[in-house]
Amino acid sequence: MKARYLYIIILHFFISLSGLNGQTDNDPPVPPVLKLVTVNNLTNSVRIFWNPSTSADVSGYVIYSYRNNEGYSVDTLFDPSADSYTRLGSGSGYFSESYVVAALDSAGNISPLSNPLNTIYASASTDTCRNILEINWNRYLSFPLVVQNYSIMYSVDGSGFSEAGAVSADSVRFILNSFQKDVTYCFIVRANLEGGEASLSNNPCVFTKMQRPPEWINADYATITPDNEILLSFTIDPGTELKRFRLERETGNQGSFTGIYQFSSASGSLLYTDDEADAKKINYYRLSAINNCNIPVTVSNISSNIVLSLDRNEDDIKLYWNPYRKWNGGVDSYKINVKTGKELEERYSAGPADTVFHISYSGLMYEITSNEVCFMVKAAESSNPHTINGESRSAVICTPVSEVITVPSLFTPDNNGVNDLFRPVLSFTPVEYQLIITDISRKNVFETRDHSEEWDGTMNGNHLPEGVYLWFLRTRTPSNSVIERSGTVTIKFTR
Repeated sequence: MKARYLYIIILHFFISLSGLNGQTDNDPPVPPVLKLVTVNNLTNSVRIFWNPSTSADVSGYVIYSYRNNEGYSVDTLFDPSADSYTRLGSGSGYFSESYVVAALDSAGNISPLSNPLNTIYASASTDTCRNILEINWNRYLSFPLVVQNYSIMYSVDGSGFSEAGAVSADSVRFILNSFQKDVTYCFIVRANLEGGEASLSNNPCVFTKMQRPPEWINADYATITPDNEILLSFTIDPGTELKRFRLERETGNQGSFTGIYQFSSASGSLLYTDDEADAKKINYYRLSAINNCNIPVTVSNISSNIVLSLDRNEDDIKLYWNPYRKWNGGVDSYKINVKTGKELEERYSAGPADTVFHISYSGLMYEITSNEVCFMVKAAESSNPHTINGESRSAVICTPVSEVITVPSLFTPDNNGVNDLFRPVLSFTPVEYQLIITDISRKNVFETRDHSEEWDGTMNGNHLPEGVYLWFLRTRTPSNSVIERSGTVTIKFTR
């Protein structure tokens, strides 16, 4: 019942007693000072403490629940020395409660209500979007003992309580970022008061069942396909419970990452072919795991395609490329593949820090059987922490063959080991070849269809005399061009 009704009942009772004695006492006692309200977190009962009334004629205390600036009687203690009370069956486990206390004298007079104090009601929740535990509470009233700060205590699966952290007296929120999964966390908020006193909250608990994000995502490689598209591979921590992933791309180093594809389901690995990117530019890729709130929680390392370029200056072929970026391991080496015929063959190796390589065209020209010579760079990863060593290939880049024919005009077949043989010099391996040599009267003295065969200045094993001879050359080049040339060569013997 409300305080004023209880006051009337008790007042009539004590007036009747005092009337028997012929005395009337109408002075209410001085109210007590409520100094602490705290919750027993095991039972959710409320403990209330006060400084007793300074009045001499105190026969007990009335405890009130305090709501909307009015007191509602909870219990009366007919004990003038009482300075505390335990409220059983309170609702402190569900909401914050406020209390006041009044003093009662032997004449039935009730003091004004004491200062109010409230319990701390705390709640805990799991935020699966941000992967945090959040604890909220209401402020503890700061009179007469001022709140110094709040300590947040926690227990895991029934273990003893430890302090998770402390916040200022103005705070009503605490975030726990690092916690175990699939266990029960219980919390107590402790208002630390001046003088060493403390008010404890109820004991909210949460079970940390959350979608487990991947602990890692490995960008295996970004490599160029034969169709000049960029093939991407990612490997995902198999223990994850998240199934949504977002693929992002940045072209060049001046832009920003933008989403290009979202996977609605994924297992341990993902393959994706980016057929919209310009493979002649450097493109950077990353994959993010997305939680239920569309927030990325785990992001892969960055992968990038290799762009190979070529400069040629006569015999020198210069290859240069961008370094492969941000493997979780590191670049072990770069392999330079060469295509002089039908297939690419691994020919040269460059170090992990190299991005330039020079090749002599003359060292390749006699192997070339098509109209161009082509190159490709392949990067290999080593020491990947997830044992997923990637490999990335550039696009194939080519340069046309040099179809040059040089024919000497004189040779000296005198068997002295110097300039004894005659043969046209080709900068290519011909598809077809015919060389005919005649004397001045047009009589054949030598003929071959083997471009490597040389004339020693004889006919049928007999040395021919000094003089001028005619030659005719017909060849089909690797580019399928037919070249016909003719000219003269002079035989001269040294004396």
